Amino acid sequence: MSSVDDALAKAEELLALLNERREELERLAEADDLDGDTAVSVIAELAELARQIEAELTRARTMADAAG
Repeated sequence: MSSVDDALAKAEELLALLNERREELERLAEADDLDGDTAVSVIAELAELARQIEAELTRARTMADAAG
């Protein structure tokens, strides 16, 4: 597996985790007694995961451009 493939695989793993956390946020939002602190924490996790995904995609693009 190439470095580009590694970066894309990592981005896919992070995206799956992001979707899991998004679903958790949706469950929190639907709860009768919204836990604001937990919701803020999940939102922060989502932002961090999105940043990591962007970094992996940028890394893959950079490597692909260098190889091509």
